[in-house]
Amino acid sequence: MTPWLFVVLVVLSPRAPLAQTIEEQAQICAACHGENGVPQDKSTPVIAGQHQGYLYLQLRDYKSGARANDVMASIAGALERDQMLAIAEYFSKQPWPRLRQPAASAQATATALRANVAVGCTGCHLGEYQGDGTQPRLAGQGRDYLARTMEDFRTGARANNPGMTDLMRASSEEDIAAMGTIWPGCDGHHRFAVSLSRTASSSARSSAVFPCLSRRPTAAPR
Repeated sequence: MTPWLFVVLVVLSPRAPLAQTIEEQAQICAACHGENGVPQDKSTPVIAGQHQGYLYLQLRDYKSGARANDVMASIAGALERDQMLAIAEYFSKQPWPRLRQPAASAQATATALRANVAVGCTGCHLGEYQGDGTQPRLAGQGRDYLARTMEDFRTGARANNPGMTDLMRASSEEDIAAMGTIWPGCDGHHRFAVSLSRTASSSARSSAVFPCLSRRPTAAPR
């Protein structure tokens, strides 16, 4: 049985017992988002360690229909506001998983830095793409999920943040691809700083601006 089908059956089943603890309520999320915060499907986002404000807003938008997803709409539709806040807080307190995704190339780094100057990603997501409050963390997020999300904003498939739609439509496909390569490889366990006044022009410069680019990828923890 696929994870999403399991979720739908649990949500729709009239015999499903009501969860009493936050741990029990959060179990329905684990079917897709993973027991240890690492989703089975790479197009599914990491939510362990994500900010409470952002997670709550997404649950709210799924319930209202502002963000479209049939499975998530079914789950969020059964939750009250205090339950959404509690689930968001529960996941926000978990450690962010280290996916150990490959670091970006020097060329992608240079392109991403130029794009950041034009689009101003760090204005909301902060200098290390750690996010805060209602702004999501991007550093270390799944590569496939980030790529799909930026494309969804660009096409309007995701419509719960018009500002992001405008920014993605104003960005070239090359810039979007480069930004989606940078963020996954910097997982927050290796500090990096974004230079808004210059771009990386060499491998050495890239490593200086994004130290996480200089580390060698290692196997994901089992």
